[in-house]
Amino acid sequence: MGGGGGGDGRTGVWLVGARGSVATTVIAGCAAVAAGLHPPTGMVTETAPFEGVPLPPPASLVFGGHDTASYPLLKRAEELASGGVLPYGLPHAVRAELAAADAAIRPGGPLPGDERGDTELVTAFTADLRAFARGHRLDRVVVVNVASTEPAAGSEDADEHLPPSCLYAHAALRAGCSYVNFTPSTGMHHPLLQQMAVCSGLPYAGRDGKTGQTLLRSVLAPMFAQRALPVRAWSGTNLLGGGDGATLADPGAAAAKNAGKARVLADTLGAVPPGEVHIDNVSALGDWKTAWDHVAFEGFLGNRMILQTVWQGCDSALAAPLVLDLARLMAAAHAAGLAGPITPLGFYFKDPDGGPAALADQYAGLLAFADDLRGRR
Repeated sequence: MGGGGGGDGRTGVWLVGARGSVATTVIAGCAAVAAGLHPPTGMVTETAPFEGVPLPPPASLVFGGHDTASYPLLKRAEELASGGVLPYGLPHAVRAELAAADAAIRPGGPLPGDERGDTELVTAFTADLRAFARGHRLDRVVVVNVASTEPAAGSEDADEHLPPSCLYAHAALRAGCSYVNFTPSTGMHHPLLQQMAVCSGLPYAGRDGKTGQTLLRSVLAPMFAQRALPVRAWSGTNLLGGGDGATLADPGAAAAKNAGKARVLADTLGAVPPGEVHIDNVSALGDWKTAWDHVAFEGFLGNRMILQTVWQGCDSALAAPLVLDLARLMAAAHAAGLAGPITPLGFYFKDPDGGPAALADQYAGLLAFADDLRGRR
C-alpha cells in the first residue's frame, strides 16, 4: 500500500472512533461538499493557496474505520442534525454515503471481556486495514485517530498493555498506512513505536487537533510576546458535553488534554504563566462548548491590565474540516514519498511534531509545504 497507483486513484480514510460525532460529521460533511450541497467552509486545502497541489478530491475519499460501538452512522447523523450540528435534512441527503462507510467499519478493541493480547489485536486491526484497501482498490490509506481521549499513560505501563491508541498506530505502520493523531492520546508517541515509525518510511503527524481555545491562544500569545507585554497569569475554563465532556471528566484524560493547551504558551512565551485550565462536563451542552480565557498582563510603567475572551462553538463542526484537510495532505505526502513527522502540519495541532507554536508562523510553513507538494507533481 505504498506510493504507487492501482485502483481508480481513490484514497481511503480510516477513522479510529468511526461512529463518534467528529467522524460522523467528517463523513457526512465530505459527502455534502463532494455533491455540491454545501461549500467547503473551514477546509484550508480548498482555498486559493492550495490550487494545483496534488490532493485527492473529496469525491475520491473512501471511509471506513474502527469503533467499539455498533450504533448506525445514519442514526448518529440524525441525532447530530437534531442537535443543530449537521444541517437539517443532510443525513437523508447523504444516506448512501453514510451506509457505505457504515459497512466498512470494523469492531475496535479491546472490548469488555476481550482476552486478546496486544499482538492479537494489532494483527486483527492490520488485517482490517489491508482488507479495506484491497476491497476498495485504494491507492493508499490514511489512518486518523478521532477517538475519545485516553488518560495520560504513566511509566508503569511500559511493560504492560499498550494503550488502544498505540495499538491502532502500530497497525497503521504494519499495514503501510500514513497516520494522523487528532487526539491527545499517546498513539505514535509511545517509546516502543517511535523507532518503528522512523524505520517504516511512512509519514505521520499529530497530536491533538487545534480547534478552539488553543487556536485562539496560538494567536494571542505571540501578540503579547511581540509587543513586549509580560503575561502575569493565564487561566481558562471549558464547558462541554457529549462524549468528550464525559471522557474529560476523568482527571487523567483532562490532564492529557491540558498538556497541549499549556504547550503553546510555553513555546511562545518561554514559560507557562501561573494559572490553570479547568474542563467541566455539562451534558446538556451536547456537542457544543464554551471556553473562557482570563489573561492578566503588565503594560508600561507597571500598569496592570486584563484580556478576557469567550469562544463558543460546535466541536465536531470545527474539527471535521481539519480532519479532511489532514487526510488529503497526508495522502499527498505519502504519494510524494515523504516519511517521518510532517512538521508543517503543526498548523493543525496543539502538540505538533516540532516547528513553531505561533499560528502565523505555522501557516507560513503550511503554505511552503503546499508549494513543495506542488513542485513534486
